[in-house]
Amino acid sequence: MANHFSQLAKKSRTNGSLEKIEKEQKKVDILVNVVGQSEPGGPVEIDSTTWQKQFTLNLDTAYFCIKFVIPIMEKNSGGSIVNISSVAGLRYIGKPQVGYSASKAAVVGMSKSLAIEYAKKNININCISPGFIKTVMTDKIEEKFKETIISKIPSARLGEPDDIANAVGFLCSNQSSYINGETLHVNGGMYMA
Repeated sequence: MANHFSQLAKKSRTNGSLEKIEKEQKKVDILVNVVGQSEPGGPVEIDSTTWQKQFTLNLDTAYFCIKFVIPIMEKNSGGSIVNISSVAGLRYIGKPQVGYSASKAAVVGMSKSLAIEYAKKNININCISPGFIKTVMTDKIEEKFKETIISKIPSARLGEPDDIANAVGFLCSNQSSYINGETLHVNGGMYMA
């Protein structure tokens, strides 16, 4: 497992994107970790490789980006980090996707832990937990299942990408400077915390 993480750390630094940003911009004020992929299936259907792939993509990439950016933010008086989770990390959505759900729940836990650790350094770390948003991922959902999902959303529709973008903008603005360690649910009322 340690070897797995050291390989991920090496890959995350290989293309030099983050180093290039620091060199050119001198500071980083905002980091938004918005990556996600779902592999359907429960523990019997998915193998250990698929399970690990979900955590690598949905959790580890956010972790390694944060690991790189935190020292830069500390040097430059703080910043905002927003991690994108999912409603599937908080409740069953009608189909088994244990790897995706578990990894997105882990994103929330990681965010809360880091929010406590870095609050005194003026770094706010929050999550957004989208419901069903019109994206490439939801385009692949069977029409009948999509209708079932929409019937469970009080707003009676899928969300728009702008719904998430607006929430990210808010959490990265001065208007949310006293919000830290929270999960903002953007799901049309499908899940209310």
